[in-house]
Amino acid sequence: MQVRRGTGLDDLVPRVLQRNSRALGRAISILEDGGTGQRELIRRVYGETGKARVIGITGPPGAGKSTLVDRLARHLRQREETVGILAVDPTSPFTGGALLGDRIRMSSLYTDPGVFIRSMATRGAMGGLARASRDAVDLLDAAGFDWVLVETVGVGQDEVDVVRTVDTVVVVTVPGLGDDIQAIKAGILEIADVFVVNKADRDGVEKTAKDLQMMLSIGEHGDWLPPILRTVAARDEGVDKLLSEIGRHRDYMQTSGEIDRRRRSHLRLRVETILKERVVAAADRVLGVDREVERGHERKVDPYRVADRLFAGVLEDAREEAREEIELEAEDGPAGPTEERMA
Repeated sequence: MQVRRGTGLDDLVPRVLQRNSRALGRAISILEDGGTGQRELIRRVYGETGKARVIGITGPPGAGKSTLVDRLARHLRQREETVGILAVDPTSPFTGGALLGDRIRMSSLYTDPGVFIRSMATRGAMGGLARASRDAVDLLDAAGFDWVLVETVGVGQDEVDVVRTVDTVVVVTVPGLGDDIQAIKAGILEIADVFVVNKADRDGVEKTAKDLQMMLSIGEHGDWLPPILRTVAARDEGVDKLLSEIGRHRDYMQTSGEIDRRRRSHLRLRVETILKERVVAAADRVLGVDREVERGHERKVDPYRVADRLFAGVLEDAREEAREEIELEAEDGPAGPTEERMA
């Protein structure tokens, strides 16, 4: 969905900022499709971000994450707080990301005007799942939701990248996964702020909790030691305690200054990701990465010289883009030359 600069977003953005569900759905579709529409949309709303509590809920398939998210949302609504939910999963190519199971489990929340739910998948967007999902978090934050809950499967790099850019990471597991700890991607374990053993009415819960405790005992966690909680989300057991620990983690981050450090780190990660994508894309567009690699292979050119040639082409392309950006910013200024003369 390519959006022309001007009237399309001029109409859409104000409705997004008013939490209009139709506008939010259309805006997220723009983000998923990538391109100039994605960039311009985030540019317009980014100044309104930074107020929502952004929570990542991740873990292996079958851990009961969707049920847990559903229960968390219900508890938050009882407190009259608004909730945006993103269900991130790259495995739904036929529906473009609409996860039927998640939508059925959360169906009763869809009629609540204080809740917005969206499933996301790659849909072929350049930059993949991670960038579109992080941008969607910004969108819901800017729209004024008190909480943004991001549910990911936690089994691929895209999902790991998504959950790395939230305020609090909740890792969910269940008893009976075999080698419980190995069933969760190691990179997710390392960034967990809260552990949840869900379906804690099953056999093996003690072993799972003990395995997590052992893993924590050999790691380095600074001043915050991730708590290990037990829930039975299907029966709404332990959800209040989970919300309490999420709140305690938020208090810790604010008093220690960790939240500012973490959000700066998140911004850097996103900027680096965008830079890498743009450099590779520009190199491919200007000279062709595959063509230059083949040329280097045939002539026994070392990889540094191949990269230098590609990067030189990127620099020239970037200069042209910079000139265009300066022209666009001049058009967007508060007062153009004509307006100044009229003032």
